[in-house]
Amino acid sequence: MLNIPNIVTEEEEDAFFRIISNNVKRLRKEKKMSQLEVALSIGQKAPGFYANMENYAHGKHFNISHLFRLSKLFDVSIEELFKEV
Repeated sequence: MLNIPNIVTEEEEDAFFRIISNNVKRLRKEKKMSQLEVALSIGQKAPGFYANMENYAHGKHFNISHLFRLSKLFDVSIEELFKEV
């Protein structure tokens, strides 16, 4: 039998994704960009899916490739997306 530890709670994971989503939204607004502009810039063809990720709706969240592209688009270090503000 495997002993697999529970390393993170659902609440902790939700809080982590909400921090990222809030930072992306904040940076997008600071850059005065629309959700459509950002979605297309990072290769998302469905702006609605992007909106769900930015709002952490329906459990949708950014993946590491999205975060890398967003950091380049917003001209910030990727660490900026993980900071609690």
